[in-house]
Amino acid sequence: MKGSNQKDKTDSETEPPSDQNSTPPVTPKPEEPTPPPTETPLPDETLPPSESDTPTPSITPEPGSAEQGKSLIVYFSCTDTTKKIAEYMQEITGADIYRIEPEVPYTAEDLNYGAASTRATREQNDSSARPAITGKVENMAQYQNVVIAYPIWWGQAPRIISTFLESYDFSGKTIVPVCTSHSSGIGSSATNLHALTDGSVTWLEGRRFSSTSTKEEVAQWLKDSGIQKLLVQNKEEPMERVFDFETKTVMLNSGYPMPLNGIGTYSLTGDTCVISVSEALKRGVRLIDTAYMYHNEEEVGRAVRESGIPREDIFVITKLYPNQFAEPEKAINDALEKLNLGYIDMMLLHHPGTDDIKAYKAMEKAVADGKIRSIGLSNWYVEELEEFLPQVTITPALVQNEIHPYYQENDVIPYIQKLGIVVQGWYPLGGRGHTAELLSDEVISTIAKAHGKSSAQVILRWNLQKGVVVIPGSSNPAHIQENTELYDFELTEEEMRQINALDRNEKHDWY
Repeated sequence: MKGSNQKDKTDSETEPPSDQNSTPPVTPKPEEPTPPPTETPLPDETLPPSESDTPTPSITPEPGSAEQGKSLIVYFSCTDTTKKIAEYMQEITGADIYRIEPEVPYTAEDLNYGAASTRATREQNDSSARPAITGKVENMAQYQNVVIAYPIWWGQAPRIISTFLESYDFSGKTIVPVCTSHSSGIGSSATNLHALTDGSVTWLEGRRFSSTSTKEEVAQWLKDSGIQKLLVQNKEEPMERVFDFETKTVMLNSGYPMPLNGIGTYSLTGDTCVISVSEALKRGVRLIDTAYMYHNEEEVGRAVRESGIPREDIFVITKLYPNQFAEPEKAINDALEKLNLGYIDMMLLHHPGTDDIKAYKAMEKAVADGKIRSIGLSNWYVEELEEFLPQVTITPALVQNEIHPYYQENDVIPYIQKLGIVVQGWYPLGGRGHTAELLSDEVISTIAKAHGKSSAQVILRWNLQKGVVVIPGSSNPAHIQENTELYDFELTEEEMRQINALDRNEKHDWY
């Protein structure tokens, strides 16, 4: 949900003044004004941003408690700082967002700090002042948790925040104050706002940010304080992606279906790659995995174009390598040019590296531009995901990791799936130098014999039944065909248990 003028890009704040009109600021010191002559500075105004005078300790309600509900981020901003911080919080948590708009917009002259007669000065000196607001939050009752973000004006929240607080019933809700300033802490501004609500309102410890605060700083505070958990715990739970064994696809959280089995092209180059991908397409394979570092994007694109199969029926994944993260826009365009398929179905970051957030954000923009349909990650595990996800806007549609019976990731796979993200396994047959040992494993061989299937087919079916998409690589047409015949048998619970017991936590590559 958004308030009025949500897309307005003229708002650029450090506290007042405003740049929303043509009147230039009168005072050259825009950050921390001298208090008006009639107002005595409050004791906490000179304190560092340590969140002094916070009325109540931080509290994180447990899921399922009476304190749960939807979350809303409300902000008032005359320039960019508060707007920026509020939007960071919205992007990180997915909460709804609403902008407070004054009925009479503030001009730069209204916010001239040096003059005692200006509008903002008069309002701040009058504790009863309540500037009128245009618009309103629809159905405030649905929100249990409300973040209120505001700039510091003369050591306090603008009086329009008081108008907002007194315009709704906040009984039983949880409020998190957030301020922006040049140097003042949140201090008494939060205390005074707290006094405007009744005793049933829970006020959590807030935070002050400056005009130079980054999204990463906001994300770290949300995580460390427990407020992120509070704000996101009541969102609609991500829907785990369900494999459809009739259509042999899974619907990604991006809204696009992806085949459950495909072909990996690692180590396939030149004509061998073109022939292998062509053979896979002839045999019904519609998912192809490539990467910049495989040096075969051109060959994959050629095989797809020459297949005679409609482009929209083929799902192509490629990846950006860390040495491309510094110039991600160029890397994306290079991949588009090499593949020459009009668009990319899925682009992943190959593994974590310097500027991976920057590269992911470039992929997010490419999604908006129609160059890429879905985006995701490769070689990200629980710890990496916990750090990465709060910093991006689009939830990955896919995480691709090494997964096979000797390295099963039984803690990682459920974690990813519960986020509504599909898991895909590379090296499903053990990888180079290990395939023969895995295929001859007695447990797997015995199960394969019972079903009249190969060991490779049993391993791939085991992956599918765990909710893991498979992309085995091969240049052998017979093996490519074999790797597609996975849907005419099913492993029993006991057989799944037996294969699960083979886990050695034995990784076969360094990623």
